Amino acid sequence: MKIGILTSGGDCPGLNAVIRGAVLKGVRTHDFEFVGIRNGWRGLVQNEFMPLDRHSVRGLSRQGGTILGSSRTNPFEGENGGPENIQRTLDAQGIDAVIAIGGEGTLTAAHRLTEAGLNIVGVPKTIDNDLEATDYSFGFNTAVEIATEAIDRLRTTAESHGRCMVVEVMGRHVGWIALHSGMAGGAHAILIPEQPKSIAQICEWVERVRDRGRAPVIVVSEGFLLAGMEEAHSTKGLDAFHRPRLGGISEIIAPLIEEHTGIESRATVLGHTQRGGAPSAYDRVLATRLGMAAVDAIHNEQWGSMVSLRGTEIDVVSIASATIGLKRVPPARYDEASVLFG
Repeated sequence: MKIGILTSGGDCPGLNAVIRGAVLKGVRTHDFEFVGIRNGWRGLVQNEFMPLDRHSVRGLSRQGGTILGSSRTNPFEGENGGPENIQRTLDAQGIDAVIAIGGEGTLTAAHRLTEAGLNIVGVPKTIDNDLEATDYSFGFNTAVEIATEAIDRLRTTAESHGRCMVVEVMGRHVGWIALHSGMAGGAHAILIPEQPKSIAQICEWVERVRDRGRAPVIVVSEGFLLAGMEEAHSTKGLDAFHRPRLGGISEIIAPLIEEHTGIESRATVLGHTQRGGAPSAYDRVLATRLGMAAVDAIHNEQWGSMVSLRGTEIDVVSIASATIGLKRVPPARYDEASVLFG
């Protein structure tokens, strides 16, 4: 059997570890042959492939990014898009099945393609940790580690100048990165999309910190909504799946804090630093296990499925169950953290 592997959507640490795990397990256990699909779904639409064997994946688990390249291409658009055209491309290459490694957008597209008859198995990839049907996705742990280190560094400069630091992290419409990095970094308030807050409440937390002689550090998720906002702040247009590109809410909040409290405030947007660099040890192990499990799912012809982490075990679930909605931060988890605010 010949298997195509693609990495689609935003890159994240651990992608190469999935590729390595899948290829080594597939070659050694099932005698599979592999081919890399370049630049995500775009490779299937534009016929872009590369050789993928044991030699090409050697030492990959510690390497960030993806050797296959990625893009935010919608496989249903363009003259070569759509399930019939993609199936013709796969047939021409002799590819029997595809491992699609990606997040919400990628797996939603994979689900639609499997409904049209294509043989696809998904692997959950997102630093946002917003996919249902898996406890954690690889890339999340590394992003939290990077954000936590940034918070630690910003705290020292905040204390030196007596400033309030507003640190913006990724996460789109869920607050997992903000929650975990904020708790790890000892933030004085954590602002997430699931829990809109007024500027008055934020300033109350900030002033309580100032009154204790400390410099406030606020962590905010890019999708956070101030009370009264109807949608997340976005000035960067739409992606290929027609979703708004978020970012910049910290640059709204910081001036408001300074205006209301008189405390000099600065905004720092961590942005794509959270996606870059080598994956953490945890993400290397999780990504490798998911890649190996994806190959087993293909061997068992479990089309339309996704490999998933449940507790400490790898499970196989339907892609549909992972894309029915976002996995949001439960109120109890936020209440647990909010005891530490102010």
